[in-house]
Amino acid sequence: MNTLQYLLSIGILAASAARIIAANAPLTIAVIPKATSHEYWKSIQAGTVKAQRELAAQGTQVNVIWKGPLREDDREQQIQVVENFVARRVNGIVLAPLDSQALVSPVNAATRAKIPVIVIDSGLKSDVLISFVATDNYKGGQIAADHLAKLLGDKGNVILLRYAVGSAATEEREAGFLDRLRAAHPDLKILSSNQYAGATRETAYQASQNLLNRMGRQVNGIFCPCEHITIAMAKALRDIGRAGGKVKLVGFDAGTQLALDLKKGDLQGLVVQNPMAMGYLGVMTMVKHLRGEKVEKRIDTDVVLVTATNQDQPDIQELLHPPLGKYLK
Repeated sequence: MNTLQYLLSIGILAASAARIIAANAPLTIAVIPKATSHEYWKSIQAGTVKAQRELAAQGTQVNVIWKGPLREDDREQQIQVVENFVARRVNGIVLAPLDSQALVSPVNAATRAKIPVIVIDSGLKSDVLISFVATDNYKGGQIAADHLAKLLGDKGNVILLRYAVGSAATEEREAGFLDRLRAAHPDLKILSSNQYAGATRETAYQASQNLLNRMGRQVNGIFCPCEHITIAMAKALRDIGRAGGKVKLVGFDAGTQLALDLKKGDLQGLVVQNPMAMGYLGVMTMVKHLRGEKVEKRIDTDVVLVTATNQDQPDIQELLHPPLGKYLK
């Protein structure tokens, strides 16, 4: 063996040893949601705890640190959380970015610091990500459009109440909804698609009231692209006596209140994703990567339509009522 071959073999052995040590050592993974208050994010947190417990049972000790802003419109706070975890030198970061562009710089900084980043839930305009674990949100918007069109018999007036500028997940749902209406359901007239609900149930309720004050007697169907907006719109429809199917309402996401609204007929459909799976797969995929295993660049966590017809099926009930108490104190 010549000198070059010897040096190369030593380098390969050292690299292998480093991977073995990293695989057996305790890991610290930061999981940063968009917010911590909505039931949706608690479901993602439950998924991270499930992953942590399973890994511990397999002999892999993973310390999952859950920290994010309180509200879904606090970009600066989320950026600060990312920067703090980079400074703490965690082994990996699993991030649900509040903004598809504002979080690019801190994620790039994490990558330069050799801290890998996996994005969940909502996209980021970056090519340095290890993996993206999320729903096909554009497809979810298309499903909502087809279902609302079916409910309305392919005719009538429709409103889309948007969420917020920069949120990739909801922007994709909104685009899928509008594109599908225009392509496949041209007799449905879009009364409004340029209003935003904001990050809280209170702002969403105010936006819902404003729309219904202007268009409540003309509208036949409404699509809301996330949990708190759907809850707020259902309440606003009740307040003017147009709930219970008088105006067909299709929402996105699951949650206790949404399941109740669906059960009593104030919602005619929910496009439901699997946030527990996102949290679970986010942590599991990061651990695989840190062990040196190959991971998929895009992991689709699926999306289903829930209606009065299928809502009592066991698999649907698990999506509507994730077992948070089993994993969260």
